[in-house]
Amino acid sequence: MAKRHILIADDDPSIRTLLRTFLEGEGYSISEARTGGEVIGLLSDNRGIDLLIVDLRMPELSGMDILQRIDDQDLGVPVVMMTAFGTSNVAIKAIQLGAYDYLTKPFELEDVLVAIRRFFEYQDLTAEVKALRVQVGARDPAERIVGRNTRMLEIYKTIGKVARTDATVLVTGETGTGKELVAETLHVNSQRRSAPLIKVACASLPETLLESELFGHEKGSFTSAYTQRKGRFELAHKGSIFLDEIGEMSLGTQKKLLRVLQEREFERVGGSTPIKIDTRVIAATNKDLLAEVDAGRFRADLYYRLNVITIHMPPLRERKDDIPFLVEHFLDKHRFAPGAPPAKITDLAIEQLDRHDWPGNVRELENTIERAVVLAQGDVITPQHLLLSPTSTNRIVDLAERIRSGTSLKETLADVERRMIVEALRQAGGDRDAAAESLGLQRRALVAKMKEHGVLDTSDEPISVSGE
Repeated sequence: MAKRHILIADDDPSIRTLLRTFLEGEGYSISEARTGGEVIGLLSDNRGIDLLIVDLRMPELSGMDILQRIDDQDLGVPVVMMTAFGTSNVAIKAIQLGAYDYLTKPFELEDVLVAIRRFFEYQDLTAEVKALRVQVGARDPAERIVGRNTRMLEIYKTIGKVARTDATVLVTGETGTGKELVAETLHVNSQRRSAPLIKVACASLPETLLESELFGHEKGSFTSAYTQRKGRFELAHKGSIFLDEIGEMSLGTQKKLLRVLQEREFERVGGSTPIKIDTRVIAATNKDLLAEVDAGRFRADLYYRLNVITIHMPPLRERKDDIPFLVEHFLDKHRFAPGAPPAKITDLAIEQLDRHDWPGNVRELENTIERAVVLAQGDVITPQHLLLSPTSTNRIVDLAERIRSGTSLKETLADVERRMIVEALRQAGGDRDAAAESLGLQRRALVAKMKEHGVLDTSDEPISVSGE
């Protein structure tokens, strides 16, 4: 069997040499290119190239430009993209423009080999992947999904493959992991993006109101139905509907939703005329729906109708390697003033963020960074600006570390007192009177302890900290 021919394109000669030496040792035939123009020239002249491994940043033509040229000129060469950037829109755009896989620098050589072998083993799927690619719009919400963790990269690939289809998607994960962002990304990168994405918060509406919201009602169908009203499914015709926390939906409403998924039609509340709709359904839940099915609280037939494609958003505690990238993103997003540069953050503050369990996930991290920017006045964020609620894991780890390091009981008690003050202020939204009451202190005593421990808050009476 002839050797597989791989073209390595990178403007860094050390990367090209490293990959060439390694892959030739694995039995592949290797060619090199240092610019985007060289890549297109080699691909146009030599149809014997089986795979292109290309860097995102290239002279003359970028990796994305090369992908587009391959498509425009029908060169039919599969691509693995390399990049040092960790934001999801790059990964999604690469996959949607036809890239087979996506590698983040720095990478392990074994990861490159796995990607190559996987491609050649499943080469017959390349045409299908290319058929599902999507041209990403300028206002892509995927730019707000940040991370380079392996599980996140797989999510980007899945979005890239299914966004353009009409497949029903179920997004699972804990509260605050970014399920709504996934729904927005799927819609914006779909053929339905010119039509609306209608969102329904199922958990916030009682059963009778939810049915009317979803399917609409006819005039006079109930006491306050003074006029006919279209439901969310009608408003989402030719677009997408996002059903958030679908696990909270009653069994009766679940039955009607099942009919919509099966027959693509429904009647308004109080009506008898079937209404046909063409709507893509994206649902989300923080519950284990299979467990809900076993408990009799969720219909099995509806579950299997929803579970065509599942995207599970991992909790932040399981992808803590993404915290620095998320922090950088939120510092850029939440600037102290319009036009101001992003605030800086110390290594000690990053370490403190890494030790936290993040029960509120990415949403909690964003709120923490936004609040820290305010407390630091847009300057340098230090650990004292991070108003983190203590978790059981952190408390156990902290105590163990203190004992090993020989920290005195007096110092430990002072730290516990400071943490309680910070948490009380956080829960009180910065209201010192309320915080003092929750701690069983007088306001004056609380202010004195805040000065003693160097605690800052957001009230009208900022506390100065020695050395700041």
